[in-house]
Amino acid sequence: MSEKNREGKRTAREKLAVEREKHRSAEKRRRALIVGGAVVAVLGLAAVIGVVAANAGKDDDSEASGPVVAPSGAQGKDGLAIPVGRDSAKSTLTVWEDFRCPACKSFETAYRPVIHELTNAGRLKVEYHLVTLIDGNMRGSGSRNAANAAACSQDAGKFPEYHDVLFDNQPPEVDDAYARNDKLIELAGKVDGLDTPAFRKCVEDGTHNSWVAKSHQAFNKGGFPGTPTVLFDGKNIYQDRTMTPAKLKQMVQERNKA
Repeated sequence: MSEKNREGKRTAREKLAVEREKHRSAEKRRRALIVGGAVVAVLGLAAVIGVVAANAGKDDDSEASGPVVAPSGAQGKDGLAIPVGRDSAKSTLTVWEDFRCPACKSFETAYRPVIHELTNAGRLKVEYHLVTLIDGNMRGSGSRNAANAAACSQDAGKFPEYHDVLFDNQPPEVDDAYARNDKLIELAGKVDGLDTPAFRKCVEDGTHNSWVAKSHQAFNKGGFPGTPTVLFDGKNIYQDRTMTPAKLKQMVQERNKA
């Protein structure tokens, strides 16, 4: 073989090696882009999931505008508790509730007779905190509007009665009927003396919306597991599977003997 032919073959092999190296480099870059894109996609999905998780249970209207106007007689930290019963009672029941929450209605149905008996007798004081958890989970504004209307009923001195009416007439969880102010005003007609021009204006103006939002923020900061959250002198009794209305009554009676 002539020197010229050998040189030609060597040059061809070198060119082929160069092309193969270029191909390998290009393939590495392509794989790197695919992997990088997948990582970005996963991170992007994680970010989306994080945002969804972070917003779970939040009310779209939780950042209510306007001044925080607490209802008449509100007590506790930042005036976020609506009290029922005598301040002199030796036992306190703290209840975090959402008027759209089915479990809250179940609690009210089971425990209401005993709670009324004990508060009327001056043995128990109940502090109600209003929450808008279902608005965030199911979307809507019924929890907030009902809570505002309940705060308006507190201004009129009719909170216990209207509170019970709202739970007695609670719509299905997916039905945001309490978002309609006319529905809330209609239900006020079931409480003697509540459906007044002042009450209607309070409901329609959303006078206590910012207060309701602040109450829900306090619920979130409290790290409570859900609604209802029921605390007896600071202890969560709703999580106690052995708790019954009779047992609650016994606990209150024992506290009053002490």
